[in-house]
Amino acid sequence: MTDARYLVHGVSWPAPNASKEADDGGSPVLRLQSPEGDFRQLSLGPGRRLGFHVVEPGRSCLGHITVRSAGSRSHVLCTASAPAVRGKQCERCFVLDESRLMHDFHRGGRVTPGMRDYLMQEHWLYVATFAGGATKVGTASGRSKWTRLAEQGAAVARYVAKARDGRVVRILEDLVTAEVGLAQQVRSAAKAEALLQPLPPAELDVINAGAAGNVHALLARTAVDGFETVEEQWARPAHADGLYGTGSRYGHKPRHAYPHPLDTGQHGFDIAALSGPNALVRLDGTDAGFVVNLSRLAARTVTLGRFSSEVPAVQEALF
Repeated sequence: MTDARYLVHGVSWPAPNASKEADDGGSPVLRLQSPEGDFRQLSLGPGRRLGFHVVEPGRSCLGHITVRSAGSRSHVLCTASAPAVRGKQCERCFVLDESRLMHDFHRGGRVTPGMRDYLMQEHWLYVATFAGGATKVGTASGRSKWTRLAEQGAAVARYVAKARDGRVVRILEDLVTAEVGLAQQVRSAAKAEALLQPLPPAELDVINAGAAGNVHALLARTAVDGFETVEEQWARPAHADGLYGTGSRYGHKPRHAYPHPLDTGQHGFDIAALSGPNALVRLDGTDAGFVVNLSRLAARTVTLGRFSSEVPAVQEALF
């Protein structure tokens, strides 16, 4: 057991071309920051054990992003190690974070030279459906085309357009929301809750294909220039299959919401599957499956070790 403290930055899915072929589309990791500012990546692949103790109340600032070019960005640590007051950032880092500027670029918003270079590269428009059927429209740069959907935890997704730059793709995104009615966000809590009883894979695919078809119909009649329509299905990582009823001995068993808050205490479990930041896990002493939303750990300080989560006192029939 170690007493080293780490600030949790969250779950990350490296792109497929950055991983070994055996990793099957990128190996998910929990990204951790030491007090010295060094980063460590803890594997979250199936069969891995994750044990930790949340040692401080509240959240700490995770710093901010500076963008140097289309292919280069830097994560700047919070110099004050301040408490988080805006999500996962202090007020200063929120103001300095260049990544937030991209959302208003297509409306004439100001951006830095590095962010402009990033936004002028090729971008993709996609339609993503999650475990309960909730469907959204979104965008990804060419470099994050696959990773973006993996980190969001999509069940099914299709790319519907390739745009020449980030301005055009965000105009299309707003148009889809206004005309087709697809949201641009699905709440993290809703994604986790839906994984307790996900819809059958065939039904999710029908929902996604229908929404993508509606978007294609809109794009066929729009006057916006600078894009081409595409029909390409996103390849979901096999690490997620167990959460959708395949590839895991927990896939078809009843599952339950993880019973303990992640803002305090000791936790430990074995990971059976992972979709975005949501893990299907087994607690010591039971074969029941539990869905834990690891995004709730972000910006919290933990120590790692051989900890175990307490099994909840529920009727055996529920398992």
